[in-house]
Amino acid sequence: MDAIKITEIKCYGYTGYLPEEQILGQWFEVSLTLWLDLTEAGSSDDIEKTLDYRQAISIVKNLIKNSKFALIEKLATVIADELLQLPRVQQVRVELSKPAAPIPDFGGNITIDITRPFSHEK
Repeated sequence: MDAIKITEIKCYGYTGYLPEEQILGQWFEVSLTLWLDLTEAGSSDDIEKTLDYRQAISIVKNLIKNSKFALIEKLATVIADELLQLPRVQQVRVELSKPAAPIPDFGGNITIDITRPFSHEK
């Protein structure tokens, strides 16, 4: 199956388990893989036959900026659910990172990596 990959979407948001994370906020980084059939777009050169990835980026940024959840697992799931509503998208992978998680003596990233298929039952 074909895919569109969008990497390193950076946005400031207010999701986190600690109260200060929901008040002060922090940076998040998201990479996406969106699976869809690109056959028609590739042969027609018509944007209507593909996914306008600007829309996917806008959805991610809007959800990060305007959501307040305790867990980044929830934020990643909401992002995936919204992206699966876009036309032609059959499956989505969301890699959501906290590059500066407030953990003492830890300089790495925390990343949630989920893959969700489109479901007609929603």
